[in-house]
Amino acid sequence: MTGRRCFERPGRRAVSLARTAGGAAALGCAVALVASPAVAAEGLDTGNTAWMLTAAVLGLVMTVPGIALFYSGMVRRKNMLSMAGQCFAICCLVSVLWVLLGYSLAFSGDGEIVGDLGMLFLADLDLGDLRGSFPKSLYVVFQLGFAVVAAALITGSVADRMKFSVVLLFIGAWSLLVYAPVAHWIWGGGFLKEEGVLDYAGGTIVHINAGVAGLVACLLVGRRTGYGTENMAPHNPLFSVTGVSLLWIGWFGFSAGSSLSADENAAYAMLVTQTAAAAGALTWMGYEWWMVRKPSVVGLVSGAVAGLVASTPAAGYVSPAGGIAIGMIAGFSCCAACAWLKYRLGYDDALDVFGIHGIGGLLGAALTGVFALEQIGGAAGLVDGNPRQVWVQFEGVLAVAAWSAIGTVAILLPLKWTVGLRVEPGQEAEGLDYSQHGEMIGGDEAAVGQT
Repeated sequence: MTGRRCFERPGRRAVSLARTAGGAAALGCAVALVASPAVAAEGLDTGNTAWMLTAAVLGLVMTVPGIALFYSGMVRRKNMLSMAGQCFAICCLVSVLWVLLGYSLAFSGDGEIVGDLGMLFLADLDLGDLRGSFPKSLYVVFQLGFAVVAAALITGSVADRMKFSVVLLFIGAWSLLVYAPVAHWIWGGGFLKEEGVLDYAGGTIVHINAGVAGLVACLLVGRRTGYGTENMAPHNPLFSVTGVSLLWIGWFGFSAGSSLSADENAAYAMLVTQTAAAAGALTWMGYEWWMVRKPSVVGLVSGAVAGLVASTPAAGYVSPAGGIAIGMIAGFSCCAACAWLKYRLGYDDALDVFGIHGIGGLLGAALTGVFALEQIGGAAGLVDGNPRQVWVQFEGVLAVAAWSAIGTVAILLPLKWTVGLRVEPGQEAEGLDYSQHGEMIGGDEAAVGQT
């Protein structure tokens, strides 16, 4: 099985449902569970279920409050509430769309491009349905976290100037038309999975997908008013440090949770994730320290995110040393992309979504082929240092990047021609908190327009 860890391996330890001693009631409960046809046939593992419940919660914490705090601290004060509100609203919107249609498009059917409508509204999901050794409903929630994070990340590229209504329209369409098919390609049995593309926890599906969408979106929306002449530094880096700290913790839900069981693979993926994040942070800090003689805290946490992003496709296939190498390469490359490439090309990616998630995801996908080890990955056909795997990884990157770019343009252009993408200049000047939501931090209307 390629692209995802096989979680239904032959010989997995069966769980004893009547392990605890004590009384007829407890024994009766155990007998009732054993008598359940679904449990008896598939083998519900309460340990795996408990772990996947935890992993699903950690994955959702990445967006609210993780990305919400990270992004709201990175923008100017007049836009911080809007930024947090977008992340919160996206979590709600994508959650509903995922249940109604998104999960079905991503994980039902056996089509090469997109799933079918077999799980529309999750109408066929029964209480006793299992995905391997834990409830299938839990798998729906676990995958929901990936869809929410991918959608929320995009908003950083167009921060400070996109209408709130357009954000919701765009993200709603993007999650169904762009994200769900890509998830199907690799995790749902689509053509990239058949090609052997490896993406353990979403480096291609989430980060390249969102990074490219963010780049296209910021180009279509245009630069912020005053970009390059006004001070647009983060207003509260402490919020960003807190948000990234929550992201780091939540990331273990995605990386270790992608083992889909509480086993040695989950532990190993967690270790690789930790080392890659730390290496990315130290590398970004060191590079910045050498270049400008002062290591910024924002740079330090950005390096950690770069390491986390790059580790995502590789976490279940490389050694801890490989994780450190991936983190270091990502820390340096993403720093260069944010500090040099963006200004060289002249695009206004406000919170460096493409520079960190797009570039970091690309590097992580490619380096997975370089550092993947057969005895760790266990994927069919995977061998140590396989040049062909590197090429296969690039095929996946190119396919996802092209689909994301084309899909984002197809969604945003009609919106630009009809309702318009960005707020009016006067609304942008006074800030999106007040112009879009009629609220401000502290409720001080006299502070409208301050940075």
